[in-house]
Amino acid sequence: MYNPSARKAEEFINHEEILETLQYADANKNNLPLIETILKKAEPRKQGNGYVCSGLTHREASLLLACEDETVNQKIFQIAEQIKLAYYGNRIVLFAPLYLSNYCINGCLYCPYHLKNKHIPRKKLTQEEVVAEVIALQDMGHKRLAIEAGEDPVNNPIEYILECIKTIYSIKHKNGAIRRVNVNIAATTTEEYRMLKEAGIGTYILFQETYHKAGYEALHPTGPKSDYAYHTEAMDRAMDGGIDDVGLGVLFGLDKYRYEFAGLLMHAEHLEAVHGVGPHTISVPRVKPADDIDPNAFDNSLSDEMFLKLTACIRLAVPYTGMIVSTRESEQVRSRMLQAGISQVSGGSRTSVGGYTEKDRPHDTEQFTVSDERTLDDVVRWLMENGHIPSFCTACYREGRTGDRFMALCKSGQILNCCHPNALMTLTEYLEDYASEETKRIGYRLIEDELKKIPNPVVLERATAHISDIKNSCRRDFRF
Repeated sequence: MYNPSARKAEEFINHEEILETLQYADANKNNLPLIETILKKAEPRKQGNGYVCSGLTHREASLLLACEDETVNQKIFQIAEQIKLAYYGNRIVLFAPLYLSNYCINGCLYCPYHLKNKHIPRKKLTQEEVVAEVIALQDMGHKRLAIEAGEDPVNNPIEYILECIKTIYSIKHKNGAIRRVNVNIAATTTEEYRMLKEAGIGTYILFQETYHKAGYEALHPTGPKSDYAYHTEAMDRAMDGGIDDVGLGVLFGLDKYRYEFAGLLMHAEHLEAVHGVGPHTISVPRVKPADDIDPNAFDNSLSDEMFLKLTACIRLAVPYTGMIVSTRESEQVRSRMLQAGISQVSGGSRTSVGGYTEKDRPHDTEQFTVSDERTLDDVVRWLMENGHIPSFCTACYREGRTGDRFMALCKSGQILNCCHPNALMTLTEYLEDYASEETKRIGYRLIEDELKKIPNPVVLERATAHISDIKNSCRRDFRF
């Protein structure tokens, strides 16, 4: 029986409920009066100095996803963009993945790191190599990383992950520093999540891959990840261990996308019901080519158009969450996804172990093929040319605005008062320290225009003064 407040995976991700949801969506996908009511519910509403959004249930959002009416589809994208602007403004947060190790004991059929792949080189970074990789990332301008590692209790124990986090935070190179380390590692125990929390991580990220239990078990035939319940209940253990912010994700293309969509939203509803805080982020990766992996082997792919619509429907359903698209997607697809509600993108990414310190892009240890190979400077300039503010801000983490504290500000629309000036200040840091001359020229023109949009004169005065100080090499740790 479906119960979002239950702690067992098969109750809060209930197979029968998902099937009934899909039947409901098919039965009502041409019910335009009902769909119009749902769209009206999803629209942001003015409240005080900000906006609020009701969000949608998994059934309501699944109905929108099933609807084929072109006018409705256009409205979905319009509302998705309105919601993103209401909560996150025109800011786009930037980050990069850092692969620590590709040793793994799992048998996942969609990942080249699986145990039976004997021709991929196995590599694990030493602490000296971690330092070199982080310096390379700092020299690009990155402030926020997501560390990645395969599951291997011998080669990648929690002690190794913790040591790497400590090393990353310790590196101060020129004006560079990694201010936030998000962690994407295998499901683990409450005690080990508590250790990650004490190490000062940002968001704990774990992709479900697929919510379809039978499909999940077929895709994970061996290794500890084959335990569907243990994997699906990981976020509860993480939050029990004190981690405030968790990030969900589905690897679209492994099972039927409508099933995954409903399961993903049910997981978000579950976290809200049990912990009072939904997911801090939701990622939307698709299966891509990699060593020993052919995406055509999975007969569940979805078109770019449906992928974009699915992203927009997630934004309507879970308006407060940060939404992430990586360099798995091409520049063209990523550009369109920015209008579908995406608020975070990676830039200059390497998905191989040790990839940032190698001059040529290495492919032998890549987890997946990168579709967008532009440099971080290219991505920053591209964002600004399209009216977005590239943000390297991590102030919310450092000020304790995480979990329910962040969500309270976000849901009331007040987070903009902090994030907008912080984004402009961190962009100034990037322009001064790392940007090409063309990027710098475009950036300072954008900052000048954006400062004019700050309505609070006190905030405007402080932000303007801080930006001036940064340009004059006075590097106090300003943040709102």
